[in-house]
Amino acid sequence: QVQLVESGGGLVQAGGSLRLSCAASGRAFSAYVMGWFRQAPGKEREFVAAISWSGLTIFYADSVKGRFTISRDNGKNTVYLQMNSLKPEDTAVYYCAVDQSFSESNWRRANGIEYWGKGTLVNVSS
Repeated sequence: QVQLVESGGGLVQAGGSLRLSCAASGRAFSAYVMGWFRQAPGKEREFVAAISWSGLTIFYADSVKGRFTISRDNGKNTVYLQMNSLKPEDTAVYYCAVDQSFSESNWRRANGIEYWGKGTLVNVSS
């Protein structure tokens, strides 16, 4: 059974930083794309970032580009999201996701993503 477990969320002041982690287990994840989505209160879930198995292909939502950095450790089946210069509008539940699809459009639309974590709350105060 596949499990994705996020950690690292919390309360931070605007301008601060947080690092999220997501540990995947339950199967081999070679060639899988790993990524992050978020859902703010009263809003739809939105794409944040994704990274290919090799780490050579990465894409970000425009709203986080230049502030967030995604990375992964394949030996640990773990994906990270370093979030800097946080803003109150970054407040959301952040979800880890894993899928075989390499399609950027699928990821940006959250189309058919195979595995999801349960989420970790990030609260950025002004």
